[in-house]
Amino acid sequence: MKQRENPILVALDVPTAERAVRLAEGLSPHVGGFKVGLELLTGPGPRIIGVLARLGKPVFADAKLHDIPNTVKAAARHLGVAGARWITAHAAGGKAMLASAVEGLTEGAGARRAGVLAITVLTSLDQESLAATGVSASPGRLTARRARLAAAVGCEGVVTSVKELAVISDVAPGLVTVVPGIRPPGVSADDQVRTATPAGAMSRGADYLVIGRAITQSPDPATAAKEILATMNGRISGLR
Repeated sequence: MKQRENPILVALDVPTAERAVRLAEGLSPHVGGFKVGLELLTGPGPRIIGVLARLGKPVFADAKLHDIPNTVKAAARHLGVAGARWITAHAAGGKAMLASAVEGLTEGAGARRAGVLAITVLTSLDQESLAATGVSASPGRLTARRARLAAAVGCEGVVTSVKELAVISDVAPGLVTVVPGIRPPGVSADDQVRTATPAGAMSRGADYLVIGRAITQSPDPATAAKEILATMNGRISGLR
């Protein structure tokens, strides 16, 4: 791992800013940061990033940018101004697009630290799904190509399936790895195809884990977060 802090990034995939803030306030002592996805970014809007950032935890704007370089640069700049610590952009958009995302975010963030996370292959896709879109490469080979590209243009990290963590370590070991598709034991995979348990992902070298419904839909989200962290630490007591 490249960091030793709490690795849980909670996916606040809820429809309203009020619900997101209430969840974040209760979870802030127990998690490492928050992910704001398309539901919030296209509903309440990017201002929610700054509201959540005031809680003192990094906010990951999962905008999944994928457009021409100039458009991506402008969008990334806006997200940087809004207070995002990380933003996502699809590596499939190519070298110039990723470089523009890095440039725009850096401009928007100013003196604050901020980085682009390149999406390698969505965890909802397997080899059959990729082939249906005309991509013949396996998820592993495609991830390797896209990780090298991300590193070459200055991305801080990648969003990747747990199954490709070893690939990232081999081809671009300096990249931070953020792993979605995390499901604690007994929790449904829902629309994800390539999933892992929190402990399993950490044992393979993940830096951060994106965890949503297992925490946010729990009757007691704070307790759920603490219990998930405990499974990674191998202990129950002493957790905040």
